[in-house]
Amino acid sequence: MGGIYIHIPFCKQACTYCDFHFSTSNKLVDRVVLALAKEAEMRKNETTEIINTVYFGGGTPGILSLAQLETVLTAIRSNYTISPDAEVTIETNPDDVSKAKTEGWAKLGVNRLSIGIQSFFDNHLTWMNRAHNASEAENCVKISLQAGIDNMTIDLIYGVPEMTMDEWKENLSKAVDLGVNHISAYCLTVEPDTALGHRVKKGKEKPVDEEAAALHFEYMVDFLASKSFRQYEVSNFAKPGFESKHNSAYWAGVPYIALGPSAHGFDGTSRYWNIANNPQYCTAIEAGELPTTKEILSREERFNEWVMTGLRTAKGIDLTRSKKEFGIDFKKIYSTKIEHLTVDGSAKLVDNQLTLTKKGMFLADGIASDFFILEHES
Repeated sequence: MGGIYIHIPFCKQACTYCDFHFSTSNKLVDRVVLALAKEAEMRKNETTEIINTVYFGGGTPGILSLAQLETVLTAIRSNYTISPDAEVTIETNPDDVSKAKTEGWAKLGVNRLSIGIQSFFDNHLTWMNRAHNASEAENCVKISLQAGIDNMTIDLIYGVPEMTMDEWKENLSKAVDLGVNHISAYCLTVEPDTALGHRVKKGKEKPVDEEAAALHFEYMVDFLASKSFRQYEVSNFAKPGFESKHNSAYWAGVPYIALGPSAHGFDGTSRYWNIANNPQYCTAIEAGELPTTKEILSREERFNEWVMTGLRTAKGIDLTRSKKEFGIDFKKIYSTKIEHLTVDGSAKLVDNQLTLTKKGMFLADGIASDFFILEHES
């Protein structure tokens, strides 16, 4: 069993680029926390294996009080066998990081932080409608290190309109100089139904400059490599030993349990997800019911997910596994596409292992989708 994913569906502000926002009323948060603890007990028979990772994600788990976090962790440890060296991660924003809270997290067993910094420049943070400023972005890293949590990743966004190459270089340099050992960097995407999407459509905001974003990506890969960071997934860079165990297991298709409103889980053959409505989630759990929808994945869906997640990683995909697990002769069916990618310099094929090069990594999702199989095709 890979781990447990706990979705905390609360956020203090709507971000420009994702429009993610939920109410944070104290009564509702308390109710969700108690429901999470009960759901952990209700799902305890779903695995008897050792849990290697516990990941608090979703909105902003950092808003939880230490008592609320302890309630959930106690329920998890009471109902599952947690490895002594399990990776326990909590996502947070810089404005939720304080000396007292970080030291409290460490005492509760949290040993990894994922901090949504996005940028060390005030103008970028204002544009993204973030609640923190550049000073808080820098200080939260220092505070976390002082608390003894050096296993930390920060999120950075590139391709932001008006972001210069010099500013992007400074963002990366600042992160490295502060002592961050893991960086997750994502290209700004404009979703049609978000506030940013509507503004771009109306011409009030510039669309993402794909050429500039590509240059940001290329510089990042080379710069971080020179600082001993390994790109082990398209958007993730880590110094040796600081790779995310939870995300790595997810990319490898390892099953995991999910808890909380709108949380998604995987049992090896099917995906399931809880209802997204917070009060309805609580009402169901309080009545002893799991508000879950389940979908059994077809062979084609599992194959497509394997291709998508695998090609995004430095390991790539083992083509021999395709035939053993899915009954699909990858090399035979896609020989022309593979040859095109290798000749083009976007991929390498060595001992049946297909991996993407730096050139191919920036286009990983598009390349992977070219290998997808539709059910009617098989």
